[in-house]
Amino acid sequence: MTEAERDAYHAEKMRKKKEARDKILATKTEERGLLIVHTGKGKGKSTAAFGMVFRAIGHGMKVGVVQFVKGAWGTGERDVLEKFPDLVTIKAMGQGFTWDTQDRQRDIAAAHAAWDEAKRMIADPQYKMVLLDELNIVLRYDYLPLAEVIAFLRDKPRDTHVIITGRNAKDELIEIADLVTEMTEIKHPFRTGVKAQAGVEF
Repeated sequence: MTEAERDAYHAEKMRKKKEARDKILATKTEERGLLIVHTGKGKGKSTAAFGMVFRAIGHGMKVGVVQFVKGAWGTGERDVLEKFPDLVTIKAMGQGFTWDTQDRQRDIAAAHAAWDEAKRMIADPQYKMVLLDELNIVLRYDYLPLAEVIAFLRDKPRDTHVIITGRNAKDELIEIADLVTEMTEIKHPFRTGVKAQAGVEF
């Protein structure tokens, strides 16, 4: 086959693919707020969620962020988002990882305070997207009543996007979510002695 023939073949193949794709896209007409879950053992759950936050503020959307665990340590994304106070409200309400705090009652109290703030943001129509960073962690340890969380999220405002991150997402949450992504770890530098680094992990 000559280069000209290969080019013609490619053009025809892409024309057919575009035609099929356009037919599919024509049937996708609904627009509404999504319940999105990022879970799994692999790195990138919060990173991907914050990418969506940055995308949303790029479109001029007001975004709320509630951090259920990572409040005790500084992160680059928080430093950046605080430069957009008119578009982003970020509440770092966690006390750190459970193995750091070693105080279950304090962790439970922090989780309840963060959940109250999350509910307030989700119910506020000015927020178009709300990120609940590491909510899955506090649900895993039963710091919040799962049934209450599921009921509230199931009945969230129709036009509000809610993103939830953290390992071990509950089956009940996965069931009501619109979009679920599981990050799978294939290789991680921590296993070979490399510590968490600024700009990569935080």
